[in-house]
Amino acid sequence: MPLNIEIKARCAHPNQVKSILQAKNADFKGFDHQIDTYFKVNHGRLKLREGSIENNLIHYNRPNQEGPKRSEVILYQSNPDSTLKSLLTAANGILTVVDKQRAIYFIDNVKFHVDEVQDLGSFVEIEAIDTDGSISEASLQEQCEFYMQLLHIQKEDLLDVSYSDLLMEKNQRKNKIGEVS
Repeated sequence: MPLNIEIKARCAHPNQVKSILQAKNADFKGFDHQIDTYFKVNHGRLKLREGSIENNLIHYNRPNQEGPKRSEVILYQSNPDSTLKSLLTAANGILTVVDKQRAIYFIDNVKFHVDEVQDLGSFVEIEAIDTDGSISEASLQEQCEFYMQLLHIQKEDLLDVSYSDLLMEKNQRKNKIGEVS
């Protein structure tokens, strides 16, 4: 099973992050409008990503903690025209939907996302990825920390939850305000 050490952080200067990555000759994969549908599950997180570049069913386990964290990921390459979304919706129900514009970059085994998430704002993600067991968890941790420094990611910008959690929390606050009015 692939292993990621990853971070997610708020990003006040996404163009600056993109410029740094370009200056480091990062391999730019493109811009991807992604719709991530999160399904109700008993263990971990299950989402269907529908984009123009990436289309995957993704199950992952990751602790909610700030800073670099271990994430165990299982990816299934999905067909955008399949009935998979309907099947998962009927079987599990939808938890929430995250709509984002994503710029995707790679430097060796490290993947970078510069995201603009609808209703949430700008973010950056770093994923140091071991797909075959050849890179130690400690090395992945070091890579993640190196790129956090390079991209000027501050501790106070780090997030401990997913976009889905942020969006559901925001919607709950909005609903409570509506109940009070």
